[in-house]
Amino acid sequence: MANHKSAIKRDKQSETKRLHNKYYAKTTRNAIKVLRTSVNKAEAVEMLPKVSAMLDKLAKRNVIHKNKAANLKSSLAKHVNGLQ
Repeated sequence: MANHKSAIKRDKQSETKRLHNKYYAKTTRNAIKVLRTSVNKAEAVEMLPKVSAMLDKLAKRNVIHKNKAANLKSSLAKHVNGLQ
C-alpha cells in the first residue's frame, strides 16, 4: 500500500484511468465484433467510419498501439469491401 499522500492520489488516478480505458476498449471490441459478423453491406458501410474513429481515439490515447489500430482498420475495410 502507498504511504505518501501523492502515491495514494496516483493510485486513485491510475485506477480511474484503467477503468475508463477498459470501458472504451471493450466497447470498441464489441463494435468490431458486430461489424465483422455483419453481412449487410449498407449497414457495414455505415458502421465502418464510426468504428474507425473509435480505434483512432484509442490509439491517440495510447490504450492500443497505433499500428494495431491501423491493422484493425485495414482488415475491417477489406471485410466491408468484400461484402455483396
